Amino acid sequence: MIKGTRKICMDKKKKIVLVAHDNKKPDLLEWARFNKDLLARHSLFATGTTGALLKKKLALEVERLQSGPLGGDQQIGAKITEGEIDFLIFFWDPLEPMSHDTDVKALLRIAVVWNIPVACNRASADFMISSPLMSEEYERLVPDYGEYSRRRRA
Repeated sequence: MIKGTRKICMDKKKKIVLVAHDNKKPDLLEWARFNKDLLARHSLFATGTTGALLKKKLALEVERLQSGPLGGDQQIGAKITEGEIDFLIFFWDPLEPMSHDTDVKALLRIAVVWNIPVACNRASADFMISSPLMSEEYERLVPDYGEYSRRRRA
């Protein structure tokens, strides 16, 4: 193990969050339909409308959070920091300005800080969900933020 890091174990059953901006919801739904059997083996979370669509159209069990602009992005970020999310699939629209762009950037930043896999489009989601690691336990390395936390408190 790399000095200054610690391991966080992901179980075989991953905790996956699915998010899509409005213009990307049809693409995420089609991707989820194609991968429904694989997704059903994992614990799924989603923001407001995306979660409702996944439940209604695909009958997937999904824990729904708030809509992104109403705090859903922050809820996901908090779950990531608490170890409650292993994997983020976020089909975001790079061409459409969003009123909550700062929230989106913060969410992506937290995903990188905690070293969780992130798929931002269909191609990256295809590669990641088809990885043999999706059905195995996996130990991801994250920096040991203890020293950083101690410095910040002083």
